[in-house]
Amino acid sequence: MTMRRFFIAFGVGAALALTTLSSAFAADERVVRNGDATIAYSVRGQGPLVLIIASTGRGTAEFGPLADQLAKRGYKVALPEPRGIGGSRGPMKNVTFHDFGLDFAAVIAAEGGRAIIAGHAYGQWIAKTIAADHPQMTRGVVLLAGGAKKWPQELSDAITMINDPSSTRDQKLAGLRLAFFADGNDPTPWLEGWHEDVTKSQRDARKITNQNAWWAGGTAPMLDLQAGSDPFRPESSRAEAKDEFGDRVSIAVIPNASHALPAEKPVETANAIADWADKLPK
Repeated sequence: MTMRRFFIAFGVGAALALTTLSSAFAADERVVRNGDATIAYSVRGQGPLVLIIASTGRGTAEFGPLADQLAKRGYKVALPEPRGIGGSRGPMKNVTFHDFGLDFAAVIAAEGGRAIIAGHAYGQWIAKTIAADHPQMTRGVVLLAGGAKKWPQELSDAITMINDPSSTRDQKLAGLRLAFFADGNDPTPWLEGWHEDVTKSQRDARKITNQNAWWAGGTAPMLDLQAGSDPFRPESSRAEAKDEFGDRVSIAVIPNASHALPAEKPVETANAIADWADKLPK
């Protein structure tokens, strides 16, 4: 597969995306190709590369403050959009985690060839897949508010309901408070930004991807960065990853946050990632 970076001029959609990101750092908009897929992404900062993968059915617009803080800490941050969001396009049926992983591996190849790969929620599975499929590209993996091995069905149902255009505002807010935001944190920004078709594609990909092929995330160092009030990751599950994968796993917990951790606590999240990444082999 040939991975080729090229730049394009975006129209109104990109201008809106840049406005949403509202970055203290200049965000360069770039594009890569992965076979039939076109992946749009932004880059800011200078230094070792951190690539951040969004959660189920969502894009990267809300990662602006997180990316800014990582840039302040001396990192270059790439925010790729999943297929079906922004300028990212490609087949969305009969695709697997490995296909999504190749999309983001193309970004890593275009930006220097090695990265710390951080995946938020669903994105942690794709981060692990990249680490398993492309170990030479992976300096480390961050499980960013990753769920436990099992969680209540009502949390998955809440995601389905929030994605449903027929759901009322009050229903969506209740779902966001249940599944994503800790008490006292404002869920209203997440009333928007959901992509039902992307959620379906990502869920279908999970069904047809062999878990054994990616679950361990290769052998890379791993930061299990948890939210203290995340219903997808109760206190009883804190040590799951470390118990399974041993000393290559470090655990950190950020209090007063839930499953939307990088949106709720962007500065704290960035600092936890940077503190861990600073200690990795160069």
